[in-house]
Amino acid sequence: MRVIAGAARGRALKAVPGTGTRPTTDKVKEAIFSMIGPYFEGGTALDLFAGTGGLGIEAWSRGIERVIFVDKEKISLDVIRQNVRTAGAESAAEIYRNDAERALKALAKRELKFSLVFLDPPYRMTNMDELMAELAAKGMLEEEARIVVEHDASHRYPEELAGFEHIKTAKYGDTAVTIYRYHGMDDETSSIGDTDAMNRSEMDVNE
Repeated sequence: MRVIAGAARGRALKAVPGTGTRPTTDKVKEAIFSMIGPYFEGGTALDLFAGTGGLGIEAWSRGIERVIFVDKEKISLDVIRQNVRTAGAESAAEIYRNDAERALKALAKRELKFSLVFLDPPYRMTNMDELMAELAAKGMLEEEARIVVEHDASHRYPEELAGFEHIKTAKYGDTAVTIYRYHGMDDETSSIGDTDAMNRSEMDVNE
């Protein structure tokens, strides 16, 4: 793996040892950025199931100002740190060990807003539309934010999702990429989302 374009172009990135993490191939990564960029003028990105950190690093190399990397596996965090150093992106990176739901709660408390979000979970997870709705309900997305979902080609995410415009779904062998643009929630939808999030929070406390 390598950084394909931008400030860190050509720098080699390490993979996570073992078979538990599936890095985005250079071919798929190049296709993703041709659809969402290819370059950016600032903004903050969230790489929520970061793995190697390759997507977030590529976004920074192409102009994103800050990237928050989240993964729950310590071995992945070690690799992300190495790859961030290799790219020279230390000053632009925040790296956290957490699962997705808890990470979103913590980041929402900081009132962060993202212009770009990468969701590349293990393929057994097919609820990224629910995480997108949660990001919207918590007010964590900039207007016109891009959301990139990488998933198994056998799964199809909805073309109609409240607050989001489906831009494209492309398949590359066993891998598919679905891209959305965030257009904002109306007041009624937002209040419903906030109520749902509050109910889930109460359930967490009760459990």
